[in-house]
Amino acid sequence: MAFPTTEEFLRRAEENLGVALPPAIRTRLREENGGEIEAAGDVWELFPVQDSSDRKRISRTANHIVRETAQAREWPAFPVAAVAIASNGTGDYLILEPAKEDPRRLADQVLQWVHETGSATPVDVTWSI
Repeated sequence: MAFPTTEEFLRRAEENLGVALPPAIRTRLREENGGEIEAAGDVWELFPVQDSSDRKRISRTANHIVRETAQAREWPAFPVAAVAIASNGTGDYLILEPAKEDPRRLADQVLQWVHETGSATPVDVTWSI
């Protein structure tokens, strides 16, 4: 179940990741911190930002974007600087890579990373279902 979060928790996640999230994702997470999105003909679980405002939100954001990115980076061939933003439950991720013109922020283009091949290809995302 998705729920809103605050700018404070978004900033904390960005600080821990070391990069700024794109505006579209920030807006989605602020309004609905997590939930489902569609991409590449599949339904994906968008990773929330960690929200420690109460016990219920702590529990609901245990699989937060910082934690999930750290775990994804343990996969062989996962792009070193990429941030995992969603999973389809099969080991594949939707990822963002740092922008070429400014590596302190993530590019807007979402990529589908396939764990069997280590390949990442651009995909279109439907942010609300």
